[in-house]
Amino acid sequence: MTARVRAATQRFRRSITGLSPETVALIFVLGLVLGVFPVYGAPTVLCAVVAVALRLNVAAVQIINQLCSPLQIALLVPLGRAGERIPGLGQHPAVWNLADAARNAVVGWCCFCVPAGIVAYVILAAVLHCRRRNALPVTGKPA
Repeated sequence: MTARVRAATQRFRRSITGLSPETVALIFVLGLVLGVFPVYGAPTVLCAVVAVALRLNVAAVQIINQLCSPLQIALLVPLGRAGERIPGLGQHPAVWNLADAARNAVVGWCCFCVPAGIVAYVILAAVLHCRRRNALPVTGKPA
């Protein structure tokens, strides 16, 4: 792990200390799903707006968003191709423009990343909730 990623991980851990499992899961999933939004520059604004609107830790959401930047670039073409396959959105082979490509990528993002984010939130919240419950000491009468 590079020093930059390690530092970001440490900042993220400090920013989520004491939060509920559901809040941590929401921060992580929103940062991830919005971080791969296929329009350059938009994820930073989207993450900030959503974090403020939901009263989440803006810094934590932005850290996840920034860590997802390589994933955003890697998913541009696959999301564009997926969105292109939606009936009525296909391009004419001889004509290509940036607006159509961006629209197709956003449609692909809506069709795949948003549902995957919902599933990831449910699973991550359940795992974090179970992990926190198992980490807490059980109080009871001594034997």
